Amino acid sequence: MMTLTALLGAIELGTIYAILALGVFISFRTLNMPDLTVDGSIVTGMAVTAVLCVAGINPFVTLIGGFIGGACAGLATGFLNTKLKIQPILAGILVMLATYSINLRIMGKTPNIPLTKVDTIYKVADRLLPPKYAGIILGAIILAVVIILLYLFLQTRLGFVFRATGDNEDMVRAAGVSGDHMKLLGLALSNGLVGLAGGMLAQNQAFADINSGTGMMVIGLASVILGEVVFGTSCLLRRLIAASLGAVLYRIIISQALYLGMGSSDLKLVSAVIVAMALYLGILGERGAKIRKKRNQNGKSASNS
Repeated sequence: MMTLTALLGAIELGTIYAILALGVFISFRTLNMPDLTVDGSIVTGMAVTAVLCVAGINPFVTLIGGFIGGACAGLATGFLNTKLKIQPILAGILVMLATYSINLRIMGKTPNIPLTKVDTIYKVADRLLPPKYAGIILGAIILAVVIILLYLFLQTRLGFVFRATGDNEDMVRAAGVSGDHMKLLGLALSNGLVGLAGGMLAQNQAFADINSGTGMMVIGLASVILGEVVFGTSCLLRRLIAASLGAVLYRIIISQALYLGMGSSDLKLVSAVIVAMALYLGILGERGAKIRKKRNQNGKSASNS
């Protein structure tokens, strides 16, 4: 097994990727839209946060900038989809391509911004909390706040309409609510959370890199599916927690793979295998549930007769 230090590092990163997973959950599960903007919006969050940190802004305030930057990328995808009627996948690809140039401009046309000499939320946590667990405690607090706020929002009237849009958009439109507005809101919220995760990641690793977004959509998707399979989806709050814990579990699996000697160049392969296995286990679980339901119905029919 991996060392305690490696395990703590995996959990710390997992709390960051958990927020990314919640963003993917909003688009992939709630809106039922595959959104490839993630690979670009997370770098937007990193870029905005890094630039604001270098400018001397409070590191916690810079996370708001990261959220707004990611939300803007999501709005661009939503505009292409709802107003120009471009398919969601193509709209996400177009925005992902466009954000590369935009992010480079945000970063002052430099591919990397170091944050080693500026204050970050993790340096603040190290001063206030036990250094060994400071990153995990800070990440868990921010994650808990995000889950609570997201849960409370999804329980509001607007939240119910938003969730219904992903289930049955025609019904929502028949009720006089604009499905396009709900999609814009959902994509902005989704990528805003991804941008927030990007801001935390940049401060955690003490740099923002233009190429850091590669494969982030796969990581978020793997976390959501893995969490649903392992931790269940019986209610909304459980689904949010499951997606978050799935990200932590994903990072632990990746760290274990590295500890066993697998090269970093093979991590994308590991991610693909995790997603495939999680999807397959999910299908098996659905089949098992249908079989149990059918047996129960047959048992009741036999007892009545």
